[in-house]
Amino acid sequence: MKQCKFLSVFAVSVGLLASPAAWSQVKINPLLTPAPVVKPKPAQTNGKSQVINTIVVVVNDEVITRQELNERLLAVEANLKKQGTPLPDRADLQKQLLERMIVNRAQMQLAKENGMRVDDVMLDRTMLRLAEQNKMSMNEFRNQIEREGTSYAKFREEMRDDILMQRIRDREVDSKIQVSETEIDNYLAAEANSKAGKQELNLAHILVSIPENASSEQIAQRRKRAEEVLGKLRGGADFAKLAVTYSDSSEALKGGDIGWREQDRLPQLFVDAISKVKVGEVSDIVRSPNGFHIVKVNGKRAMNDSKAAAVEQQTRARHILLKVSQIVTEAEARQKLMEFKRKIEAKEATFEDLAKANSVDGSASKGGDLGWIYPGVTVPEFEQVMDKLSINQISDPVTTQFGVHIIQVLERKTDELSKDRQRIAARQAVRERKADEALQDWLREIRDRAYVDYRLEDK
Repeated sequence: MKQCKFLSVFAVSVGLLASPAAWSQVKINPLLTPAPVVKPKPAQTNGKSQVINTIVVVVNDEVITRQELNERLLAVEANLKKQGTPLPDRADLQKQLLERMIVNRAQMQLAKENGMRVDDVMLDRTMLRLAEQNKMSMNEFRNQIEREGTSYAKFREEMRDDILMQRIRDREVDSKIQVSETEIDNYLAAEANSKAGKQELNLAHILVSIPENASSEQIAQRRKRAEEVLGKLRGGADFAKLAVTYSDSSEALKGGDIGWREQDRLPQLFVDAISKVKVGEVSDIVRSPNGFHIVKVNGKRAMNDSKAAAVEQQTRARHILLKVSQIVTEAEARQKLMEFKRKIEAKEATFEDLAKANSVDGSASKGGDLGWIYPGVTVPEFEQVMDKLSINQISDPVTTQFGVHIIQVLERKTDELSKDRQRIAARQAVRERKADEALQDWLREIRDRAYVDYRLEDK
């Protein structure tokens, strides 16, 4: 049976996207009085009333029901078991999960208030891209989802919510991340003076957050909580279990796992904290504006020379692009491009001639030739496929926001980074260092603004 890589990621996130990408500030208006809520009507069973669902929390003008909470809880428990993470007390896990659901609901409300929508066309493209990444047809992908216990319709709506949350994060958080020229200069100077080879680090962390404008007493209480967690870790307690139970970070339900990252893409605070920590061990408590962190080192590895060197690979490629419209469906475009590929490989036609005659892109007059492409210049879906192609190999159809393409790589070269490109790369690295903290600040801000009314007693 094929393993669907995305499903495991989805099961971990359970609708939570933790990684910021590119982030006009919009104010949420908290409700000052409880929203009017209509409780589910009791069902009649043999003349007796039976409540089939209840409200556990009101978030602004929407509710989270007992059924929603229970479904998510079962999904999280199943995933933790798959990971081999010991399950925490169910009450603790429920509390942690409910908090994440509240924050997610507030994000989706903000996105909708600002007119953001994810239409079915975009959603279909996302699903197709996920199937392609897992080397499955759409039917295989759908069947795999349902074999793992989730209806395809439900999976699609969860994915719609994830895309919506990522969009609002991209819009809101990025505007707050400022990178100065001095920071870029300092980063490049540190790179030039570094004698040690670069590393990639696999980290996990536990965050005990500090409320905004916290008093000294509150800070002391949070510090004490972090010390209690560290004491349990030093005593041999499982890190992932404690992260699920105690952490206030967006990675909590993943056992605190951050995963593999280049060290210069991590918060400098974390890199400094684990500089002398061995694999499998945890750091001392470190303080950030967000709160107190404990970092665990799950792995370290040296970066290969091609990654660490101040060089970059450029690719010369060409493509044929067909637009999707009411007249030409995506399936028809893909079928037509597969026929183009067959003709080229059978030498019945040339790529150049087919591109000139059919491609709806400015490159058509040049036979689809896009020239030399720098990393990060094209959309990710295009670049990911292009990077996996051998010289002269033609891809299967790939869908992007522009339409459906087939791609052929003509040649590759590696050049030293120009100074301008070095500064662009340095700016991105500094931005990524700041992104995690900026995201946590924003999530805390929208959580504090939201009107939340707990009704857990309504069981």
